[in-house]
Amino acid sequence: MESKTSIHSSHSFRMEERVIQETAFDEKKAASFYDDDEKVVGDTTEEFHDEDSPIEEVRAVVPNTDDPTLPVFTFRMWFLGFVFSCLLAFVNQFFWYRRNAMTLSPLVVQLVSFPIGKLMEKVIPKSRFFNPGPFNMKEHVLITAMANCCYNTAYAIDIITIQNLWYDQDMGWGGDILLIWTTQLIGFGMAGVLRPFLVYPSSMVWPANLANISLFRSFHLSDGEWTGVPRYKYFVFCFSGMFVYYWLPGYFFQVLTFFSWVCWIKPSNRILSQLTGGLDGLGMFAISFDWSTIVSFLSSPLVVPWWAIANIAVGFSLVSWVIVPALYYTNTWDAKKFPILTSALFTSDGGSWNNSMVLNPDKTLNHEAYAEYGPLYMSSFFAFTYGIMFAGVTSIITHTFLYHGKDILRQFRASREEDEDIHRKLMRVYPEVPLWWYLFIFVASFGVSFGVIYGWPEIKLPWWGLILAIAIPVVFTLPIGIIQAVTNQQPGLNIITELVIGYALPGRPIANVTFKTYGYISMAQCLTFVSDLKLGHYTKVPPRAMFWAQIAGTAIAGVINLATAKWLMTTVENICTDEAYPFTCPSAHTFYSASIIWGTIGPGNMFGGISPYASMNWFFLIGFLLPIPFWLLSKKYPNSFWKYVHLPLIFNATGMMPPAVPINFSMWCATGFIFMFWLRKYRRNWWIKYNYLTSAAFDSGCAIAALIIWGVVQGSGYTPNWWGNGGEDSFDHCPLSSANGLD
Repeated sequence: MESKTSIHSSHSFRMEERVIQETAFDEKKAASFYDDDEKVVGDTTEEFHDEDSPIEEVRAVVPNTDDPTLPVFTFRMWFLGFVFSCLLAFVNQFFWYRRNAMTLSPLVVQLVSFPIGKLMEKVIPKSRFFNPGPFNMKEHVLITAMANCCYNTAYAIDIITIQNLWYDQDMGWGGDILLIWTTQLIGFGMAGVLRPFLVYPSSMVWPANLANISLFRSFHLSDGEWTGVPRYKYFVFCFSGMFVYYWLPGYFFQVLTFFSWVCWIKPSNRILSQLTGGLDGLGMFAISFDWSTIVSFLSSPLVVPWWAIANIAVGFSLVSWVIVPALYYTNTWDAKKFPILTSALFTSDGGSWNNSMVLNPDKTLNHEAYAEYGPLYMSSFFAFTYGIMFAGVTSIITHTFLYHGKDILRQFRASREEDEDIHRKLMRVYPEVPLWWYLFIFVASFGVSFGVIYGWPEIKLPWWGLILAIAIPVVFTLPIGIIQAVTNQQPGLNIITELVIGYALPGRPIANVTFKTYGYISMAQCLTFVSDLKLGHYTKVPPRAMFWAQIAGTAIAGVINLATAKWLMTTVENICTDEAYPFTCPSAHTFYSASIIWGTIGPGNMFGGISPYASMNWFFLIGFLLPIPFWLLSKKYPNSFWKYVHLPLIFNATGMMPPAVPINFSMWCATGFIFMFWLRKYRRNWWIKYNYLTSAAFDSGCAIAALIIWGVVQGSGYTPNWWGNGGEDSFDHCPLSSANGLD
């Protein structure tokens, strides 16, 4: 969710899907309970009997066998894939509008779909299509791949939301669904073209897939070596416990969500409130007993390596609890005129920014009105996190070159040469997807995109802008894909796209965010599809089956995302305001602010010349240079903690604030310490068996409970009215945490 996930970090930057698995191949036992290759059902021809992948991590997890006779296009696969795709698309879009925007991950689908598939195997009469035999791993992989296409909410929903709620524009169902589908499917067309470079070569590892394959194997092998509580009984226990418990912070005792106990010592003290308030302050000493608060924005800490959690903990603490208070209480950029933590925008006297004051009727910038009403100001926290994101962009370049440059160059050369391993040879038994299928989707989506920008002229993006938006990912996706396939890190294009169109076409907010979406999401979607293609490659799923599963998942996701968004925007009264809590839409607010900063006002006015925030441009240089001393220290002291310092991770994660708030980070890091350090080190057997199951069960139980609670509130109109459900002035009884420093 959505960090500046919504504005410049991306739906694609999900900690659970990115960082978590960087060490998965070194800790394969954590996700795999069985590693006896002789038990794998499948055929290995005599020719390939002793052949395996040249990559050690792949050899340890991916079997060098296949059974081409296993059925894949079954009723079970299509039914469960459709159901779980709809479920993930609905639930994650539903939560995107909430204050704590937790998400259900494909891991939940991977876990829950297995017992249902086995049940269908037993109860449905035998049939070639409806029940051809045992529920197999290839069906399971396709179900998960379909759901993975629905995991991240469509980025174009951000555009549709701010158009409807802030810019008084509505493109209708036709324009909205075409905008969603084209931005999602252009990347799909690119993925097919890049298969020879990013999927087929053995050197393109895609380590994020290895733990998933270990989990798939654990399901589809016997449970003979398992001791302790059975896997699914444990899942049901944890799911039920979280479902029941969540009614406390979710309905009966909501102050548990932001338990700002230090602030209550003297709530009339403004500085104490600003520093310790959990909801609108910096959250020092604040606690949350709400699982959705913990997993919002950064996803579940139970699946992120401890070294990564430690990096984020250091970065967030330094920014939130040292640098930001220093900026605020020294009144840098007139900081005290504004609240200490907000993504809202302001006038020079501290009043709320009214964007309509500087817009023409066609929603473009009126320069004379801006000269009179402006300049635009933002909180010191918000401005500084933009600098952090600038540093994040350039630090990825330096970090990748220093730490992974030789590996990337070597493996890219290998990918251009004869690099056909056992998995590529086994996949040759299946008909490949013709290149023209992918090219047709790319050209058709690109062509329809012109229809979108000209059929709905309120977008204000010219033809050359759309071509430039697509040209950026066409150029950058291959090198970025190589980096991700080797290092599991994906440098984002969002800041670059915002800068390019902000300078090329200032004063057009909807054009800016549309350009960013086509330019950034095309690359991010492409690499999501490529990662799933590699998963299918490893698990020997027929390529044409994976093709149709991905197409179906993407189409379903677009419809469900849009339907959910329109439903909420029309049924939730005052949605995206404080009155509609918990539907306060922090990500939408941040995206809207970005449309003003980069689109309406433009980067030239906001970060150039005489702007008070011009100093943030130095962070491009800081981010580029800062990894160098840490790399030198890691070389000089190879066995010290210096080798674990990961600056791109620190910058990109910390840049999620706002809409994330410090309590999201502090509770996430504390929970990660318990599960990924203490339990992993001192209760390793339990951790190996139950850690990932705990994460999936808590996520599922919390999400289902939240949906039912929302239905109860909507249907009855009743919420217990007492101190534990917040006060009139402040939800967490810290009324001055959102006050400016001059009150």
